[in-house]
Amino acid sequence: MSSRSRRPADASDPRASDSDAWAAAAAAPDPRAAATALLRESWQAARARAAQRLENGLGGVEVARLYAAAADDMLTTLWRFATEELYPAPNPTEAERLSLIAVGGYGRGVLAPFSDLDLLFLRPWKSIPRTEQVIEFMLYVLWDLGVKVGQSARSVDECLSLARSDMTVRTALLEARPLAGDPGLAGDFISRFRTLVVKADPRPFIAAKLEERDARHQKAGAVRYRVEPNVKDGKGGLRDLNTLFWIARSLAPDSPLGARVMDDLLTARERRTFEEAFDFLWRTRAHLHLVAGRAEEKLTFDLQPEVARRMGWRGRGDEPAVERFMRRYFLVARDVGGLTRALSAKLEARQQKPTLSLSRLIPGRRRNLGVEGFIEDAGRLSVKGPEVFVEAPEKLLILFRCADAHDLDLHPDAFSAVSRSLSLVTPSLRRDPEATRAFLDILALGQRPYRVLTLMNETGLLGRFLPEWGRIVGQTQFNMYHAYTVDEHTLQAIGIINDIWRGKLKAEHPNASEIVHRIDDFEALMLAMLLHDVGKGGDRGQLEDGAIAARRACDRLGLDPRRIEFVVWLVRNHLALSDYAQKRDVSDPETVRAFTELVGDPERLRTLLILTVADIRAVGPGVWNGWKGQLIRDLYQRTEAAFRGEALHPVDPLDDYPELMRRGRADGAVAEVLAPDPAEAEGPSAARVAVAARDRPGLFADLAQALAAAGADVVGARVATAEDGTALDVFELQDGAGAPYGQAEPRRLDRLIRALEAAARGQGVRASPPPSPFSPRRAAFDVRPTTIVDLEQSPSAAVVEVSGADRPGLLADLARVLAGAGLSVRSAHIAGFGERVVDSFYVTDARGRKPKAGPALEQLRADLETVLDWKDRPVSRVSTPVRASLRDVSEVGRLRPARRPVSRTPEAG
Repeated sequence: MSSRSRRPADASDPRASDSDAWAAAAAAPDPRAAATALLRESWQAARARAAQRLENGLGGVEVARLYAAAADDMLTTLWRFATEELYPAPNPTEAERLSLIAVGGYGRGVLAPFSDLDLLFLRPWKSIPRTEQVIEFMLYVLWDLGVKVGQSARSVDECLSLARSDMTVRTALLEARPLAGDPGLAGDFISRFRTLVVKADPRPFIAAKLEERDARHQKAGAVRYRVEPNVKDGKGGLRDLNTLFWIARSLAPDSPLGARVMDDLLTARERRTFEEAFDFLWRTRAHLHLVAGRAEEKLTFDLQPEVARRMGWRGRGDEPAVERFMRRYFLVARDVGGLTRALSAKLEARQQKPTLSLSRLIPGRRRNLGVEGFIEDAGRLSVKGPEVFVEAPEKLLILFRCADAHDLDLHPDAFSAVSRSLSLVTPSLRRDPEATRAFLDILALGQRPYRVLTLMNETGLLGRFLPEWGRIVGQTQFNMYHAYTVDEHTLQAIGIINDIWRGKLKAEHPNASEIVHRIDDFEALMLAMLLHDVGKGGDRGQLEDGAIAARRACDRLGLDPRRIEFVVWLVRNHLALSDYAQKRDVSDPETVRAFTELVGDPERLRTLLILTVADIRAVGPGVWNGWKGQLIRDLYQRTEAAFRGEALHPVDPLDDYPELMRRGRADGAVAEVLAPDPAEAEGPSAARVAVAARDRPGLFADLAQALAAAGADVVGARVATAEDGTALDVFELQDGAGAPYGQAEPRRLDRLIRALEAAARGQGVRASPPPSPFSPRRAAFDVRPTTIVDLEQSPSAAVVEVSGADRPGLLADLARVLAGAGLSVRSAHIAGFGERVVDSFYVTDARGRKPKAGPALEQLRADLETVLDWKDRPVSRVSTPVRASLRDVSEVGRLRPARRPVSRTPEAG
């Protein structure tokens, strides 16, 4: 072509207009650097445009396509430069033929902002020098651009051979999309590959994809409702939807995106749900990448507020935007689970999914299920059709009782039939005796209530039948204490009670495993557990709103007034045992007396114990430990003794350490590591260190400072003083990883003992605690400080309870304020709730008397809140800190005088 005929094309084609720049790049001393510089500007500009469209509200899938299109343009430009300018082959031989093919998710034409580019360099047969040069040059430029590449270079036969045996390779090639190079080579390969897929038995591929999904869930978190979900690989995430895509493509490889199969396998409603979920998750993932500035797939606390803001969520009342956004996320994840079930049902009906259960391998196996319209289909419970529920809506509940009684999983057809029949759940059905009896049987008499109630929750039936429950489905609490959504936490707690009752947790909870069988009303316990958190997010507070909701639900379920009052009491007081045990001095008879008065009778005590153990265990992994168990056990046993009429006497910790006290008197100060408590069957959760020394002002503060300087995290403390002025301080210590202090490095304990003895003598240097590593997750929370001074709890001391953001050295700083106010610490009680710490101190004045109300205590309150208000706290780099969801800081003071009944409110149909 002449230069005259070429100029008009140059003027209209940006690539042609850049031909001189690319020619100069080819002639440059460093073509790689020159090519990288030319590509970087256009590549970044295209990505910036996609990000702006996302910010302006464009759908998630459309944004993903824009990012893929930007990658397409960049790669094809780089390909032309490498194959036409640097390593040209105007008339390529058969061996020189080469194609560039996008595979995997990128092959589908969607891409997250920082996702890998999955590329296949396809050659006809073995590699030759030119092929290696082109591939090497392209990869180096891509790496220079900061692009992560997942690449392979294979011949056609190698690809086909691997696709026959390796399901991961077959999955990637299902999405193959030619980008550049020899079109004949790419077209021939894709044609041969699709023929291979059509002729192959689809069942091994489908089984491999489903097994891969299960393994992925196990790795990312088998529970769908973890409050920091993995958007890509977690249960209910994008990869689950991709799995459906891959299965569809394997059944119809010629159909674009498997559309023909998807239309065949899913109803119009399910297809709409699929598309909405796919778009929401892609939007979330794109924002997540851009907020993090990297390929981050986990929606962590520090990223959630900014992603919520970018996606347009706003707070409503006391519910912040981040909690509303996360609730939407979990409802979408639930929909994804329903889609997976629906697809599985259709595949099994077409005999394209292997069924592995033994019961499903017995042809024609049938059982008499005892309910008209219920059938056993391939070893699972199903129904003859939705009309079964139209004729008798109570069978919606009976279905799940039947599944539990016969130990049958729910067939996806039955699952879908229930979901489509939710409109049949009316106010009259919620009061129907047969329906309510079926529901209570599942809850209290079921073999596996966690599994069955989870199925009911997934179908939407549980929230529809129990409106109080519906308000907490998918609800999150923006704090680090709770690992699961409110509904998932509650269902897990119910499963734990069932395990305790069946003796499965006897090693961890021997007392609870015995006490649970002495409970008279197990059904009331399970109802209280189900309803204990339904008040979260209410205007009156979790406990009051929960009690009101529990009364309404129990009345509708047909409980008699006495049992209703019992359930309501349990819901209103479900934090009481934990609060008294962890935040008050259990050795003080006044603590036991106040708790005994609150509880009222042994049956409430036994029921409250089981509820408390399950509630704490279900918060998340590692929350329950031997230290909490010992505190709760001590309070339970002393309260039980009070109900038997035994006199309450102070428990003097000095009596437990006579030798240590003798040495402390003789030497002035001595510290030692105490042997673990043999009663802790699960092993010690903290190292126990005791210090005996002559008491003096500021002693506790100096010891706390020494502990902070050593990096020891105080999870519990007891302080006592003998009549001769010898003080005993006992500390429960953990390291930064939550393990017993010194367990990983015993020499640390030796150094700590020496430091504590020096501090007790007043000889220690007041060293600062080691700097805490920056935690973006903690920095995301705005923890408001609170201080309570209780002059009623104890007749001999004031109880000072403080709450604020946890940080290194906080206990030492608080103790220093107390010492500066002329107060002595008689006992200290330390509790942590994620990002928040709650410390309680029993304090007396210099003469050992209880302080009196007045300006001095008001000043103390102000000084403590100044320490708690951490001005130098690390600030999140991506999100404005959001106020942490406040687990009631202290219920002890509020519960003690609370005797008023919960008023009835009209039922909300």
